[in-house]
Amino acid sequence: MESTTIQGVWPVLCTPFAADGAIDRAAMRRIVGFACDSAVQGVVFPGFASEVDDLTATERFELLQIVLDELGGRLPLIAGASAPTLDEVIARVREVQSLGLRQVMIQAPKAIGTDAAAVADFYAAIAAACPGVEIILQNAPAPRGSDLSPAAVLAVAAAVPEIRYVKEETIPSGAPISAILADAPGHLAGVMGGGGARFVIDEFLRGACGAMPAVEIADIHARMWQALKAGREAEARSLYERTLPLLMIQSHARMRLTKRVLMLRGILDNDMVRARIPPFDARDIAEIQALMDRIADLLVAAPLARVAA
Repeated sequence: MESTTIQGVWPVLCTPFAADGAIDRAAMRRIVGFACDSAVQGVVFPGFASEVDDLTATERFELLQIVLDELGGRLPLIAGASAPTLDEVIARVREVQSLGLRQVMIQAPKAIGTDAAAVADFYAAIAAACPGVEIILQNAPAPRGSDLSPAAVLAVAAAVPEIRYVKEETIPSGAPISAILADAPGHLAGVMGGGGARFVIDEFLRGACGAMPAVEIADIHARMWQALKAGREAEARSLYERTLPLLMIQSHARMRLTKRVLMLRGILDNDMVRARIPPFDARDIAEIQALMDRIADLLVAAPLARVAA
C-alpha cells in the first residue's frame, strides 16, 4: 500500500455539485487537474472542506476512486475517513485500503468526548481492525471538531503508534503546534496546520511540516510555502497579506467561497453546496470579484475569468 512523507501544501479538495444537487463527476476531475497544476505536494479527499458530512458512503467511495484515477500517480493522496461511529470509520478505512492507499485522516467523533483514554481507544480500535493503516489525527476546533488539548493529543499519539501525523487546527493553532512538537513521541513524523491557511506563516515558523488548506488558491499557498522553505520570509508575508482578505470570507462562507473562487478561475460552473451555508448576494459577489482582481497577477494554475452573479 502507498505511503509518503507528508510535507508542504496538501489542499483538501471540495466536492462539486450539479445544479440539481447531484455530484458532478466531470467537475471533480477538473478540480483534481487544477490541484496538479498548482505545484502542491499532495491532495486530501474527502475532508470537512469536501462537505463530507453531506455525502453518502457510496458517493464518497465513487468520488475517491475518481480522484485517484484522475491523479494518475501525479500526486499522492491522503484519504479522509472520518465518520460518526467507529464501525463506519473502519468501513471507510477498509475502502481506502482496497484502493491501495494506507494514509487516512480521521477526526474522532464528538460523541467520544475529549478524554484522552477514550480517544486513544477509538484510534487503537481502527489500527487493530485495519492492519497497515497510517493515521493522520485531525484535531479540528469546536463546534465541528473535538478541540483536544495538546496534552490530550500527545497522550493519544503516544498510545497509538499508527498515528504518524497530527493535523492541528484549533484556533489559534500556533501554541498547540509548538506544544505537540516539543513532546512528540518518536513515531510522530510531523504536525500539519489547517484552518484555511489563515495561520500558515506562524505554523511554519513553529515547525509545522505542512498545511492542509482548501483548494481554491492552492497555487499561491504552494508558492508561499516554497518561499518560507527558501528563507524568503518577506515574499511569503506579502503573499499571505494579499490573500488574507479572501480567506477571511472563507472563514464563514467556507465551501461556497471555495467554489465561487473556482468559478472565477474557470474550474467550476456554480457554487452549489449541500452544507447549510447561505447563498452570496450581489454585494458579496462583487466583493469577492474585487479581492480576486487584486491578486490576479499571482494566479498560476488557471486564469481569472468573469462570471455572472
